[in-house]
Amino acid sequence: MRYGRIAAFLAVSLAVAGSTPADAHPRDDGSLRAAARGTGVRIGTAVDMSALAADAPYKQAVAREFDTVTPENVMKWEVVEPQPGVYDWTAADQLVDFARKNGQLVRGHTLVWHSQNPSWLTEAAYTPDQLRTLLRRHIFAEVGHFKGRVWAWDVANEVFNEDGTLRDTIWLRALGPGYIADAFRWAHQADPKAVLFLNDYNNEGVNAKSDAYFALVKQLRAEGVPVQGYGMQGHLGVQYGFPGTVLENVRRFDKLGVKTAFTEVDVRMVLPPDAAKVQAQAEGFGLLLRACLLAEHCVSYTVWGFTDKYSWVPGFFDGQGSATPLDENLQPKPAYDTLRETFQLAGR
Repeated sequence: MRYGRIAAFLAVSLAVAGSTPADAHPRDDGSLRAAARGTGVRIGTAVDMSALAADAPYKQAVAREFDTVTPENVMKWEVVEPQPGVYDWTAADQLVDFARKNGQLVRGHTLVWHSQNPSWLTEAAYTPDQLRTLLRRHIFAEVGHFKGRVWAWDVANEVFNEDGTLRDTIWLRALGPGYIADAFRWAHQADPKAVLFLNDYNNEGVNAKSDAYFALVKQLRAEGVPVQGYGMQGHLGVQYGFPGTVLENVRRFDKLGVKTAFTEVDVRMVLPPDAAKVQAQAEGFGLLLRACLLAEHCVSYTVWGFTDKYSWVPGFFDGQGSATPLDENLQPKPAYDTLRETFQLAGR
């Protein structure tokens, strides 16, 4: 139980920036991983497999800093089954092997999504019954391949619109809303020990989208569907401000009996950076981490890449970037210090 530390933690958590406490954990090697030890929350990162293969300092940092790893792309359907019935697990296996060698857990990402599907997977090519068969086969193939080696899966990713209506996808059109429950049942059958998550963005605070997830989780669990986790991606931007109801939101999912996790955290800004933006970014990272640490069943906090050298943000948001805790030279920013010091305070 984390609640014994809540009062003391809240008293200091808003002022975590500053020097490292003199009474830091005796085994503290200066890493996020060491700082998180004993808090009940695992610190993770998404991993760029090309960088892992070619950039030694990056590889060393992944191993040193993090408890869990998430593949950025190499477990997505378009990669693992580029042709119908033809599987390529090479890159994903390499990440799983790397994690095992470094004592890390793997978050699988992602089984059912409207994006990054293989080009052959279209409504024009298959009937609804065939699409259902293909989805089932995909989930059993992927989860089965990694059975016992992947700790948790993002089973259904980004299934709601901002207004809380179900997203119009190939799966909703062909199979109806029941595809979500089916995906969880199939994943659980393929690996009963894996922790199974819903996952989305802009659902960190209380809003129409997170309300829809709350209702869905409540409904599915009442029906016996093995939904075990609620993932909040945490893609924030300093120019938009930060949600003020994150802890309230996480705690209401606590009451439903599911685990929670922040799964893809980054905090982007309009370039160039300046001192105000950098400090605001640190607060964004810290806000989500404090909510996780103060919730009973929040199990992990994952950054979506840890260095600006390989961040996805500039390629998707014109004129924006500097979204990660380390700069392009793997030097820590105030955001990194905030994460580390917040973990240290919570772990006392």
